[in-house]
Amino acid sequence: MLPVLAVLAAVLPGTPALAAPTVPTGARSLESVNYPGRYMRQGQLDPVSASSDAQTKADATFTVVNGLASPACYSLQTKSGLFLRHRDFRLRVDANTGDPMFRADATFCPVDGSVAGSVAFTSYNYPSRRIRHRDFALWLDPFQDTAAFKADSSFRVTAPWTPKTNKGPVIPGLFADPHLTVFNGRYYLYPTTDGYAGWSSPYYKAFSSTDLVNWTDHGVILDLGPDVAWADNSAWAPAVATRNGRYHLYFSGGAATGAKQLGVAVADTPTGPFRDALGRPLVRGDQFSGGQAIDPMVFTDTDGQSYLYWGQGVARAVRLNADMTSFDPAQVRVVTPAGYNEGSFVFKRNGTYYLMWSENDTRSEDYRVAYATGPSPLGPWTNRGVVLQKRLDAGIKGTGHHSVVQAPGTDTWYIAYHRFAVPAGNGTNRETTIDPLAFNADGTIRPVVVSL
Repeated sequence: MLPVLAVLAAVLPGTPALAAPTVPTGARSLESVNYPGRYMRQGQLDPVSASSDAQTKADATFTVVNGLASPACYSLQTKSGLFLRHRDFRLRVDANTGDPMFRADATFCPVDGSVAGSVAFTSYNYPSRRIRHRDFALWLDPFQDTAAFKADSSFRVTAPWTPKTNKGPVIPGLFADPHLTVFNGRYYLYPTTDGYAGWSSPYYKAFSSTDLVNWTDHGVILDLGPDVAWADNSAWAPAVATRNGRYHLYFSGGAATGAKQLGVAVADTPTGPFRDALGRPLVRGDQFSGGQAIDPMVFTDTDGQSYLYWGQGVARAVRLNADMTSFDPAQVRVVTPAGYNEGSFVFKRNGTYYLMWSENDTRSEDYRVAYATGPSPLGPWTNRGVVLQKRLDAGIKGTGHHSVVQAPGTDTWYIAYHRFAVPAGNGTNRETTIDPLAFNADGTIRPVVVSL
């Protein structure tokens, strides 16, 4: 990852190192400093007021999200799911293709604006250029150390003209494969960073909450390139478990050549930073025949024994040793249920064990979650059918790769999962949401009522 803030400090006069302002994520509008009442509206600066029509207000509303090219910066997503990006130094909105050029073109890094409380945006891939209006059109222009240029390139971040009305996604931006868990009475969410062509994201972030509504972004907790010697991309579907006061992050990783592999990293807190515990894969890509070594998940039973599950195409399970970083390969079991594709998840309720998984391909709108029950963490398993699937009347597609959590001290349960980003998402532009998980009197799971 480029040291973006250091680059900005070097090229922008008067910008101290690591002093970039933060911008609140979520729905926001951006008002011109020197033309109050005019707002950034797709690729131009237009008047917007209480009497403006609904479309104008919607066009002047962006969701500030995790930078597509760097978590140190931001991207601006429209209500229609497009992203503000520059092309030939002209600002416009386009669908995210996920390739490196688009991600860089759609990522902007904040610096102080011309007046207190305002912000200017430099280009991630052209850090000497800022978003600036000329004749009310938005351009990416070389920085000029003049009062006029600074005013033309400064914006106030305001309340959105079109407020958010639906509850999801729970964290703004493109994130998938969420692992939701509880440590010390607080919820922690560990997702895949999405929006990359080929799912090639190199890093993981962590979020935490006390109420599953308001989330704190704890930043990058593991970056495969600098932090892991054997992988630098495909940071997929993490899971975190704790033992003896230490936290273990199980992750997928890839390199330019070779199969995907599983690793484990350790930290002293749930938010890291994590370090590679072994300096090598926990599960090699060629270690077992059949399926991919991805999608790790760890379940710890009430007796303290932990189990590792993983696999795409073939589901595997094994008891972990007490160190949480090793196992006996001879004890690995294949536990593939009918319909299984990936995303194993196991939990226990009232003495019954539940094995859940995702069916179909994550690029399909029919991506969904099914489950089975059994008497032990290793089965045998009785298939119970599909419990989470698309809801086309609400525009919800591709619901899958989930995790389940129990609210501390209660019999209240929740399911976190991803879906195609609403309204313009697809299999690499996904978002994370959470819904209640309910049970029938016999312990079977009721179909999840997916909601916006």
